Amino acid sequence: MKRLLLLCCLIAGSVLAAEPSPAQRPKIGLVLSGGGARGLAHIGVLRVLEEMQVPVDLIVGTSMGAVVGGAYASGRSLDELEVLVKSANWNAILADRPARERLSIRRREDDERLPSRIEFGFTPQRGAMLPGGAAANGQLEATLSSLIPATRADDPLRKLPIPFRAVATDLLSGAMLDQADTPLFEALRASMAVPGVFAPLRVNGRPLVDGGLVRNLPVDLARQLGADIVIAVNVGTPLLEDREISSAVMVANQMLQILTEQNVQRSLRELQPQDIVIDPDLPGMGFMDFYRADEAMATGRRAALAAGERLAALAAPAAHATLQARRLGPPESALSALPLAELKITGAQRVNAEALRAELALQPGDTVGRADLTRAVERLDGTGDFERIETEIDDRDGRRSVEFKLTEADWAASRVRFGLELYSNFADANSYSLVAMHVANWLNPWGAELRSVARIGSSRGLNTEFYQPLGPGSRWFASAKLAYTAGSNDVFDQGQRALRLSSSLTSAQLELGHRIAGLGDLRLGVGRLRASDEVVLPVVPEGSRRSQSYGQQYLELHTDSLDSLAFPSRGQWTTARIEWLQPRGEASVINASLIGLSAFRLGEWAGQLYGEFAHAERGQARSLGGYLRLSGTPDASLVGENMALLRVVMARRIGEMPVGLGGAVRIGFSLETGAIGAGAGLKLSNIPSSGWKQAASGFLSVDTRFGPFYLALGTTRGGETAAYLLLGPSW
Repeated sequence: MKRLLLLCCLIAGSVLAAEPSPAQRPKIGLVLSGGGARGLAHIGVLRVLEEMQVPVDLIVGTSMGAVVGGAYASGRSLDELEVLVKSANWNAILADRPARERLSIRRREDDERLPSRIEFGFTPQRGAMLPGGAAANGQLEATLSSLIPATRADDPLRKLPIPFRAVATDLLSGAMLDQADTPLFEALRASMAVPGVFAPLRVNGRPLVDGGLVRNLPVDLARQLGADIVIAVNVGTPLLEDREISSAVMVANQMLQILTEQNVQRSLRELQPQDIVIDPDLPGMGFMDFYRADEAMATGRRAALAAGERLAALAAPAAHATLQARRLGPPESALSALPLAELKITGAQRVNAEALRAELALQPGDTVGRADLTRAVERLDGTGDFERIETEIDDRDGRRSVEFKLTEADWAASRVRFGLELYSNFADANSYSLVAMHVANWLNPWGAELRSVARIGSSRGLNTEFYQPLGPGSRWFASAKLAYTAGSNDVFDQGQRALRLSSSLTSAQLELGHRIAGLGDLRLGVGRLRASDEVVLPVVPEGSRRSQSYGQQYLELHTDSLDSLAFPSRGQWTTARIEWLQPRGEASVINASLIGLSAFRLGEWAGQLYGEFAHAERGQARSLGGYLRLSGTPDASLVGENMALLRVVMARRIGEMPVGLGGAVRIGFSLETGAIGAGAGLKLSNIPSSGWKQAASGFLSVDTRFGPFYLALGTTRGGETAAYLLLGPSW
């Protein structure tokens, strides 16, 4: 027995002797470069280092390398990191604003009036003001929050379990900053602020951006922190070829990549013989190709394994186990729900904090958990008023205090949006309009807003609305509207063009309304209308101008939860309206309409079910004919007092526009049926069953910054066909 114990001790001693002591073992520094989506290869490299039990004493990273390195150094396991990066909605992160269904109702209404995304701030004092970046900040910051342990978010980099630095660039001086004393969340956010994509982050009053401008592979910083051996992982985006530099945007992109590549080459020349370079081969993978996350991680793993012999020489199981135990620590506990002790909103100056508090509906005593705080941040972000939203949580004695620290977006107080609308059936229906919208908000402490839309071109008009909540954060509101529209339109008789009218409509309305949280609003209104028209073709010698004034009362319900107006794939949109018109000197009449759209997904396909019914006792109901309104039929050629339309539209995504230029590219088709009828009374029986027509179309659609673009070919059963080009609203 004594011999057996002695043998075991000798074996254990020989094993321990084979691994150098901490004092003798060289300190290993891991340097992770920036590279956008290519930086996900770092996760594969870390996986191999763990498998080979190579101890990592310190980590230095830039941009995406900082994000991966910071999450790892602060305690995330590689399994957690893989799940988080694959489940993140990178398209939403790179979008120029929050997902549409998270926008406030007023901001969704902006899209309905003008779907363009060409928008900037403007005041007479400061002139034009652009957002800090092409992408919004909220989704990026929410993703960063999920990637790092909540208990570590406010820890300065020097106090993390594994020494870590995230390189950023001071935008004013051009100096490299290691951010040793910056809280982890802010350090990662600053290092990820790619110029032109994300807004700079102000830390201690200085604007900070992506560290790749000055040090994309910060070998020298790892050496300063004491690294004896550097493992450098270089995933930087290669320079574009001549054929790829096809626009001013590509030229600017190439300039940034040249600057980055030059400092990478300097860093590589600083490496010493004992250092190891891992260079994952990612041909054709772009900076924004996050959908290739699995490929990037697998490539990083293969590249690390290719250096396996040299990495194996650095293995130190005991040291690795000690570092891993310190890094991972106890598992992070979920944020449990606790009664709310206090809700603070700080940083609001133009925006009324009391109104925001009422809007969030978080009262002292309410049980508040992680989901409640996430929804609150989404509501604040959806107003479009804030550049940053930080959340601080303080739990004491079984109660929770929450503080939202807001940074207002200067450009959001007075916004101007421009758009272009085009329509052609490549025959006799051609129109264009240049549209501008101005929104000025928070005109008083209750949140008053003035929204005006001007239009010139084939149709002309100006309408403005003054919207006034009836208290801070109140869902009740009053609205005053003035509008003028004018244009020309053709009048058809039994499907044949009979004459052309020049018409105009002037209106003034007062409304009382109630917002339906997250869905839409209900409005009760009164107004005065004046309609005029004149026959311009054929020419009538004695003149044919006529005008009519109306009194008006109406009730309207509108809801909107669509994820997109270009091609919705989730949510609903409805408008139900009944209107009582009182022509001067005549009996009152009723007009009514019901429109509904439901969007859905079927595998790789997105679809819409659309239905519309309209009845008009004065004039004619909405006409049929034109794209998606019996495609192939001449525009507005079918008219009547009653109208019904049903259609289904299906489309499949086939590509994506470059970031900053637009969204999805789709191909699809529509199936449509509709009919008109005559007869008094608000009932479907006034539409004859024999009068229904069927139509279909095939199309290519592109979600552009100017709005949805469609190129389509439609046909109506019976032989009528037409081609269409649209830029602007399609339904």
